[in-house]
Amino acid sequence: MALSFSHLILEAVARVHVQSQLKGFLRATRHAAKVQQRGLIARIKRHASSDFGRDHEFSRIRSYQDFIAAVPVQSYEDHEPYIRRVMDGQLNAMFGPGESVLMFALTSGSTDKPKHIPITPTFAKEYKRGWHIFGIKALLDHPQAFFKKIVQTASSMEEYRTPSGIPCGAISGLLASNQKRIVHQYYTTPTATAQITDPDARYYTIMRFAVPHDVGWMVTANPATQIKLASITTENAERLIRDIRDGTLTPPGPIPADIARDLSQSLSPNASRAQHLENLLTQHGQLLPKHYWNLGFLANWTGGTLGLHLQDFPHYFGDTPIRDIGLLATEGRMSIPMQDKDAHGVLDVTGNFFEFLDIDGQEDDPKAIYRCHEVEPGRTYRILLTSSSGLYRYDIGDHVKVHGFAGQAPIIEFLHRGSRISSMTGEKISEWQVTQAYTRARAQLGLSSDTFVLAPVWGHPPFYRLHIQPSSDRVTALATAFDEQLRSLNVEYDSKRMSHRLGEIATHTVMPNLLEKRNSTQPTANEQYKHQFLYTNPSDDDALMG
Repeated sequence: MALSFSHLILEAVARVHVQSQLKGFLRATRHAAKVQQRGLIARIKRHASSDFGRDHEFSRIRSYQDFIAAVPVQSYEDHEPYIRRVMDGQLNAMFGPGESVLMFALTSGSTDKPKHIPITPTFAKEYKRGWHIFGIKALLDHPQAFFKKIVQTASSMEEYRTPSGIPCGAISGLLASNQKRIVHQYYTTPTATAQITDPDARYYTIMRFAVPHDVGWMVTANPATQIKLASITTENAERLIRDIRDGTLTPPGPIPADIARDLSQSLSPNASRAQHLENLLTQHGQLLPKHYWNLGFLANWTGGTLGLHLQDFPHYFGDTPIRDIGLLATEGRMSIPMQDKDAHGVLDVTGNFFEFLDIDGQEDDPKAIYRCHEVEPGRTYRILLTSSSGLYRYDIGDHVKVHGFAGQAPIIEFLHRGSRISSMTGEKISEWQVTQAYTRARAQLGLSSDTFVLAPVWGHPPFYRLHIQPSSDRVTALATAFDEQLRSLNVEYDSKRMSHRLGEIATHTVMPNLLEKRNSTQPTANEQYKHQFLYTNPSDDDALMG
């Protein structure tokens, strides 16, 4: 359909605006050292009167050297006492005058408690700015997606509230609800879908609203979500066509009545689109995004073990280009990719303040910590970040490799989480959680303790395999109890299991004493070797399957 004259004018103005934003970011990368220093000192001054600021003598900090002398490298546990006070309504524990907390974003911790990250208006603005720069560059590289609809997903920003009434949930829900109107009009997904808890009903509803439109790109953090969205239409093709023809919503799962009523009010019959989809189904024998959309690109993570999902993309999406969304977490965005096909991204120097701990050298040596312009290509580092959410020198645990520079900003690639973290779909399971879940499951069933190994296995969907020794005939019950305990310990794992992005835990009985024998043959002295209960890469357990 030909564009109207007014639409062409709007497009021309929008292109000039977004190009100026991108140029501003690239200009900042050329002076990254100054930009980073300025951002650090601004945060220190803004929160100097907070309890955290007084405890760490922020009033004396004038330079980076003052900063590292006053504030040691921090973990979440170091910040947690201050965070708990903010949750109780004492904002001055972490923040200076005039700051507020919009919500606490939840993410999995390494133990049995989720982490609560304070989201301030300043942090939200910086987080959104990183997303805008990402989207601007991707659209400029794929102009056919300009002014087309966007398929995106968001989870609820309010799963519960703190004692002082602050919402706790997913930051994606906050960003979706607070998006600019000019951007929000291109979203196909109503914000109410975030309240649908049944995964099949939620995926179907998202696609019920999306399929009738001319979609330019899809963006989800997890590539497994892209596949679930695509496959739900394949599995429910006739149902979807009927809903589009009739203007109805009949998902293959339950939706709360009030949400279903509100969503249905915005739907109308579309007989011509339904007929087109029916013709495609007859022609191809199945209904896939590559049949009914002409996508400009897909946006999702491609690095680490998550990249394994990409091998299934051609079936659903054909040769649609894929743009990595960058290294980002609940705690902040770290990189902005500038091209397709790889997970490399330019450090988001206008967002957080970054430091890099050189894990190729002496990890515990404070001299092995560098600022962004001081890192070296080819070396591997662990990221520390200082953000407007009240985190200082926060060790997020992400390992990255430096591939070069854009100006003074390093180009980094995510490698993996800490050494004993496994994540195939973003679940980020820690070895502590695995051992606790196994201990609790055995106690629940009244079984004695045995050595075990949990290993990730690539499949459709991916799953974990529990290797145990043949001391019990209640293997199936043990696997079920173990899965339940792990879900209670890790909110991300529970979410991925609930949405079927991770399958059920399988079991494998190993030969008697095999695990003990493998431990005794390790190259280090036996008393120094720690049994590895959690493997972190698919195929690491091949030797146990023999």
